[in-house]
Amino acid sequence: MSQNTTPDTSLARDQAPGDPAKQAKAAAWFRDLRDQITAQFEAIEREWAKRHGGTPGTFTFSPWDRPDGGGGVIGKMNGQVFEKVGVNVSEVWGKFKPEFAGSIRGADQDPRFWASGVSLVAHMANPKVPAVHMNTRMLSTTKTWFGGGADLTPMVPNDQDTAAFHTALQECCERHPGVGDYPAFRDWCDRYFYLPHRKEPRGVGGIFYDALESGSWEADFDFTQDVGKTFKAIYPQLVRQHMFDDFDDADRQHQLERRGRYVEFNLIHDRGTLFGLKTDGNVDAILMSMPPVAAWK
Repeated sequence: MSQNTTPDTSLARDQAPGDPAKQAKAAAWFRDLRDQITAQFEAIEREWAKRHGGTPGTFTFSPWDRPDGGGGVIGKMNGQVFEKVGVNVSEVWGKFKPEFAGSIRGADQDPRFWASGVSLVAHMANPKVPAVHMNTRMLSTTKTWFGGGADLTPMVPNDQDTAAFHTALQECCERHPGVGDYPAFRDWCDRYFYLPHRKEPRGVGGIFYDALESGSWEADFDFTQDVGKTFKAIYPQLVRQHMFDDFDDADRQHQLERRGRYVEFNLIHDRGTLFGLKTDGNVDAILMSMPPVAAWK
């Protein structure tokens, strides 16, 4: 008779590594940021309906539990402006599987972990409105660090939008000397969100950072909060500038083909997708980044 060799990855909450007070503070912020962003997006939907009629989109929230520890909430909206947008939060803990632990900072000797974050992807109805991704997270193993960022994926290139988005993120980084390194984080984003099999970037970039551990948890957390606040300020501004723009069938077809690139990156290269699947996260939450419709030539 064969013996079951599946590793036990479950863990009680009080057995998770790290500082519970700091973890609670970070997880509460990620939930609060989710609430602020979803309220902004629903306000945009109401503005559209006031001008064009129809029913404005609203978010539905679906909690999920992770059997090995923790869980999260999927926030999803299909609206008039936001063809599909997901804003998810999670707080999970347990043990990394042996084949995955070696690739995670601080988990090679002790596989226990705790992680929390907020993750957002928006695919827009109007091709003139850029798609966007944002996430911020905190992870504890034998070490504790933050990661995240935001990046813009326009379907129709717009230099003014790109400049405004990058300027906002640069100013955010500059408000946090010693922590926010805009040139390094912008370069990291460009290198990360790149499709090597296509030899092209996914979008126009933004910032990306990982394993942020400056020596001051408070400074790192302040910066991570500011990344979320900056996104909340700049992206709705770009949406409102273009959500009433005219577009034609050719614009829509181009948008669908660019979305195909988005799918390719997220399924082949995205670390967040891999992390979620390797830690037995909720598959619907992990794949909420997929667009509702895409096309390939």
